[in-house]
Amino acid sequence: MSLCTLSALEARVLAVLVEKQATVPDSYPLSLNALTMGCNQKTSRDVQMNASEADVLEALDELKAMHLVNTVSGSRVVRFEHNGARGLGVPGAGLAILTLLMLRGPLTTAEIKMHTERLHRFADLSSVEGFLDELAGRSPPFVVKLPRAAGAREPRWAHLLCGEVVVPEGSAAAAGAAALPRDEEIAFLRAEQQRLNGELEALKALVQRIAGELGMNEPSRE
Repeated sequence: MSLCTLSALEARVLAVLVEKQATVPDSYPLSLNALTMGCNQKTSRDVQMNASEADVLEALDELKAMHLVNTVSGSRVVRFEHNGARGLGVPGAGLAILTLLMLRGPLTTAEIKMHTERLHRFADLSSVEGFLDELAGRSPPFVVKLPRAAGAREPRWAHLLCGEVVVPEGSAAAAGAAALPRDEEIAFLRAEQQRLNGELEALKALVQRIAGELGMNEPSRE
């Protein structure tokens, strides 16, 4: 696929289809109404959009011509599904990264790992960096590492599916680029702690259930 072919709305439509497949699988493939709502969603989006169903339908037609979206038949309501991985020629991990960048704008490696948990679970930051390097090494490249912003120690990455990257001064991405890296690290560590706490509680419940089935008393906490 050649770059500079997706409009901002086309990129948003494609990314929403990938996102919703992972986050609301029971509603996927998406109807035109659900897809439009996802495009105009106020959370986890930069920039905000106010697209009409007619706008989204026009973007879908363009994406179908590029073999990035398919129409699903056999339903009373027309539904749509993405063909992102095959259409772009990227693995699932790469598509997850591109999806996040299309939805949220430029992000650091740590932010990418933190926010892709529901799309693809990366083992560590080095695995994220590996896929970013792979996407950046394509000809033409799919992503680019942006110059490090003043006051920030970590550079941010952006996708190139809509052409060269321009970060507006007042956008959330531009504001985030100047955030102290420690704030980002703390947010990432808190998310990791919550995930580990959840796994620990699940293991405790499993041990208690097995102990009960075996007729074993719960270990004393004194």
